[in-house]
Amino acid sequence: MTTVIDGKNVAASVIETVKAATAALEKSSGVTTGLAVIIVGDDPASHAYVGSKSRMAKECGFKSVQHTLPAETKQEELAALVASLNADPSIHGILVQLPLPKPLDSEPIIQSILPEKDVDGLSVVNAGKLATGDLKTGLVSCTPAGAMVFVRRTHGEDLSGLSAVVIGRSNLFGKPMAQLLLNANATVTIAHSRTKNLAEVCRNADILVAAVGRPEMVKADWVKPGATVIDVGINRIAAPERGEGKTRLVGDVAFAEVSAVASTITPVPGGVGPMTIAMLMANTVIAAHRTAGQVPPKF
Repeated sequence: MTTVIDGKNVAASVIETVKAATAALEKSSGVTTGLAVIIVGDDPASHAYVGSKSRMAKECGFKSVQHTLPAETKQEELAALVASLNADPSIHGILVQLPLPKPLDSEPIIQSILPEKDVDGLSVVNAGKLATGDLKTGLVSCTPAGAMVFVRRTHGEDLSGLSAVVIGRSNLFGKPMAQLLLNANATVTIAHSRTKNLAEVCRNADILVAAVGRPEMVKADWVKPGATVIDVGINRIAAPERGEGKTRLVGDVAFAEVSAVASTITPVPGGVGPMTIAMLMANTVIAAHRTAGQVPPKF
């Protein structure tokens, strides 16, 4: 029988740990965990994401601050807001909702966030710490951190002797995911659009992680029998069977056929997706513990 990972369930357990750690920190040191979210412009999808992040932060017992700025905000105004949040001791996590409206340049803004408050894990300092194996002081990008929770719950902390293939080499996901697997002693291959014989490379994987943004690209004959398959893709495709003009969400993995071969698989939707916000909350409470000189919780 194939195990289908329930991402909502795992995310809920992460949030329970966050709530307990938030309350314990407040009790032991009087510190309330603080998260500031900045959104610029009026993109509806971005506002929906930010709304759910702010709601979840409140639910976790955080001090939750949202800065909503108009689309015509100037680069230096945004930079000044980040600088003021960097200097605010009551804020432990700063998140800038991407993408920013043009002509704003997101990269210098992201890199100006103090690494210890960079709960999205996007600063080059946090990327470098992950690359050198420093998981004690760095913060890890939320989606790979969430995918790694699934891997650990399936295979344990030590992946010695296991072969992992990550399809996708983005800075946001592919590279940090590969580093996390490597830090857990897996033998890791990063594959991508230029990889020769991609299906053959994937067939060697005990752990296969797909993050390329191509609907249902990974077929059953790409997957080693008994493998763990983590699907990070989220693609909207036409679904004429649901009616004219209707669509549905699918991952990068052909779920129906691959679930007949894999031993463990994540669905889309309801797999990795719910973990992203949960790990954002986890990173924020970890950052608050470190600032207060306390040992952060493990996820």
